[in-house]
Amino acid sequence: MAKRKLIVTQDINVQLTNKIHEVIPDWEIITGRDRSNWEKDLSEAEIIAGWKKEMSTLLQQKNSKLKWLQTWSAGINSLPLQELEDKSIQLTSANGVHAFPISETIFALMLGLTRKIHTYVRNQQTKTWHHANMNLEIHNKTIGIIGVGAIGQETAKIAKAFGMNVLGIRHSGKQTKYVDEMHTVNQLDHILSRCDYVVVTLPLTDETHHLFGSKQFQAMKSSAFFINIGRGEIVIESDLISALQQKEIAGAGLDVFATEPLPEESPLWEMEQVIVTPHTSGSTQFYDQRVIENIFIPNLKNYLAAEPLSVNLVDYQKGY
Repeated sequence: MAKRKLIVTQDINVQLTNKIHEVIPDWEIITGRDRSNWEKDLSEAEIIAGWKKEMSTLLQQKNSKLKWLQTWSAGINSLPLQELEDKSIQLTSANGVHAFPISETIFALMLGLTRKIHTYVRNQQTKTWHHANMNLEIHNKTIGIIGVGAIGQETAKIAKAFGMNVLGIRHSGKQTKYVDEMHTVNQLDHILSRCDYVVVTLPLTDETHHLFGSKQFQAMKSSAFFINIGRGEIVIESDLISALQQKEIAGAGLDVFATEPLPEESPLWEMEQVIVTPHTSGSTQFYDQRVIENIFIPNLKNYLAAEPLSVNLVDYQKGY
C-alpha cells in the first residue's frame, strides 16, 4: 500500500523534520524549497505545507489527493482561494508566527521616526552634526492599532511599557488585554483624530482594500505618524504620498506597498519623513520553528484524529 504523503516546500532542518516524523511515522515526508524536490509527488500529496504558485495546476487535476494546505505566510490573499474552497481543501495560515518580530519592527519604526534616527543615519553619511529639531517622545502618547490580532495584541502589550493609551480596531469589537478601548472598523474615522500613531496590522480582504485614503489621512493629526506592516493595498498609496507632501501627517514607516518591490520612481524613497523597509518585518530566525511547532504539528494531530483543525483555520467567506 502506498504511503500517505506530506510535502513541505521549505528547507526545514532535521530536528523539525524529525518532530513531524514522530507524529506521522508511516508517512513519506518530502521537504525542500527547490521545485525538483516535490514536483513529481504533487498529485499524491495529501497535505502541503507552503504554497507555491507553480502548484496552481494541481487544483485542476481530478486525481489530486490534497486535503489540507498550510501556508508559510500569514497573508492568504495571493492564493487561489475560490479554487481551494471549491475543492473543499482545508486551509490554515501562519498567522501568529510574526507577532514578536513584527511588533519589534513596529516600535523600531515608531521610535526611529519619533527620535529622528532615520535623519541622523542620513546625516552620518555626510558627516553632518545637526540637531534636526528633535523634540518628540513616545511615552504617554496614543496609539491606534488597526487590526488587533496576534500582532496587534503584542504591539499593545509593548505600548503599555511606554505608558501609551491604546485604541484598537477589530472586526468583532471584542475587548482584549492591553487595549484601553476597542472599536469596530466602522468607527475607524472617529478614532483617528485621537491617535499620535496609527498602526495598520490588518490582512487584505474585500473589506480592508483601500481602507485608508485621503479622508482618513485628513482625519489624522498633522503631528501623527502612520505605520503600515499589513498589506500595501489597504492604503491608496497616491493619497498617502499626497498626505505626506501636504504635511497632513508627520511621517510614515512602511514595510508594505501597492507594488513590490517599491518602484524606483516612487516619491516615498526620497521623503525625509518616511522610513522604507522591504517587506521584512516578519523575518525571524525562529520562523520555521514556530510554523511547525506552534501551528502545523497541533493541527496535524487533529487531522489524524479526524478532528477540526484548531489553529488558524481560514474561513473562506471572511477571507482570513
